[in-house]
Amino acid sequence: METFGNLAFGFDVAFSWSNLLYCLVGVVLGTFVGVLPGLGAVTAISMLLPFTFGLEPLGALIMLSGIFYGGLYGGSTASILLNLPGTPASAVAAMDGYPMAQQGRAGVPLFMTAIASFAGGCAGLMLVAVAAPAIVSIALEFGPAEYFSMMLLGLLAAAAAASRSFLRSVGMVVVGLLLGLVGTDIVSGMMRFTFGVPIMAEGISFIVVAMAMFGLSEVMRNLEPHVDRALPDHGGGWRSMMPTRDEARRSVGAILRGTGLGAFLGALPGAGPTISSFMAYAVETRVAADPSRFGKGAIEGVTAPEAANNAAAQTGYIPTLTLGIPGDAVGALILGTLIMHGISPGPRVISAHPELFWGLIASMWIGNFLLLWVNIPFIGVWVKILSIPYRILYPMIVIFLCIGVYSVANSSFQLVLLAGLGAAGYLLAKLDCPASPLLLGLILGPMMEENLRRALLIGRGDPVVFFETPISAGILALCGILILASLVSSLRRARNRQGAA
Repeated sequence: METFGNLAFGFDVAFSWSNLLYCLVGVVLGTFVGVLPGLGAVTAISMLLPFTFGLEPLGALIMLSGIFYGGLYGGSTASILLNLPGTPASAVAAMDGYPMAQQGRAGVPLFMTAIASFAGGCAGLMLVAVAAPAIVSIALEFGPAEYFSMMLLGLLAAAAAASRSFLRSVGMVVVGLLLGLVGTDIVSGMMRFTFGVPIMAEGISFIVVAMAMFGLSEVMRNLEPHVDRALPDHGGGWRSMMPTRDEARRSVGAILRGTGLGAFLGALPGAGPTISSFMAYAVETRVAADPSRFGKGAIEGVTAPEAANNAAAQTGYIPTLTLGIPGDAVGALILGTLIMHGISPGPRVISAHPELFWGLIASMWIGNFLLLWVNIPFIGVWVKILSIPYRILYPMIVIFLCIGVYSVANSSFQLVLLAGLGAAGYLLAKLDCPASPLLLGLILGPMMEENLRRALLIGRGDPVVFFETPISAGILALCGILILASLVSSLRRARNRQGAA
């Protein structure tokens, strides 16, 4: 009963006209930023952070948080329509959403992502409200060894789900990890693999790699003479957005599984929406009766990751607010906003500032309803993008890619990287090497290296440190089982192909 009383208090605070306005502005801006590949919530929040200095702490947090989860809602739109993920978490939506768009059914994945995001976000908020103290106690058990093991499991899960060839996917993970090593060493401060280019000291941006491997390589592929360029008929009206009865049935279980996984992983500092969405996709490929449907337009490959990343986004506020440990760049900006307004994050933030904590939770609930109300009517507008003739659409995509990539560091060298990585992505696609494991390897590489070094320092160089705690040992055991199951599955498929030949 205490939880419902706290939520009622939070809604009373959140329903003030000023807080409702901040919430609406945040989610609308977040959706717009999410739809535009190359920007992202981190960029938008960084740009708008100075404008929150004069606001009340709660109003500032409501607006910045709205931009964050609004960006997750909108991030899947460009992934599904144009194969251009603007955020790491939305890259998974392209794996099955883009094939559905190519089949003339773009409205269905866009509609279902809105529903899945809403369900995942609301369930994540309920978990925050009910079980925040319990989740904090679990998160406190995670150290460097546990985080390294969990990230390793996420990479292997992404590799197992992304391609029919497990070895190819693992190879792409390794390439991503190597790309993540480019830049400044986190311990010694020495430059690594920069080839004397100063701008490479900051590493290779996710935006550049994502735009090249997904967007530019897709444009190259569609310029091949044998590719059918007939514009798919996407229909119109609400009927074109509705899934079939079988798709709706399969989506229910996928949303529930994705929500549960994302809600748990989001509460762990360093996990967040990206790992949650990839692991949710991997789970769906494992529980599906026919895994061969994935990558060709399986609706579960869209709904489960979207539910997972939005649930993780909501529960990610638990370690940020109650432990003072940001899970990602957005969490760090939120943490900075709190400190800037004179509020010290920690276990006492709920009792010392109840109007802040519960008002923020209630505003997120309101924001999820607003996002559903804003996004669904615009689905028809977004689908119309695919009606633009290719001779106009492709040059527009390339120009937009160049603008987005150049804005990362205001350097023409980023355009050289875009062209080179785009050509590499095209060749890798021809060799049936998936890009999504590479992308996840690039994102997690620096964090894995940091936690690996910390764990080895704690264990004085002894790798046994990764097996000393039940959590880390259990996760590594799951990694071993996943590798074995994936290899057996690959061998079985190879034998079936030989038998069919």
